[in-house]
Amino acid sequence: MRIALRVKPGASRTAVGGRYDGPSGPALVVAVAARPVEGQANKAVVQAVAAAFGLRRSAVTLVHGATGRDKVVEVAGDEGAIRARFEHLLE
Repeated sequence: MRIALRVKPGASRTAVGGRYDGPSGPALVVAVAARPVEGQANKAVVQAVAAAFGLRRSAVTLVHGATGRDKVVEVAGDEGAIRARFEHLLE
């Protein structure tokens, strides 16, 4: 399942949750403490999303948006459970 994200790098703490209504529809807000230098923020985003969905890091792949705040990730696993968790995190 593909999930749109809105990333806030350089946050005081890592957090996953909240809704951002972007140009491609609702996106999940992901705040990470890592700075957007040499891919550090992207690695932190993948790790945070995997933790929020209760998955391994290898189950989350960055598909689009490596250099911007708006990203798309592919999350592998039970689509029903992933969709339910996504809806819960958007609230």
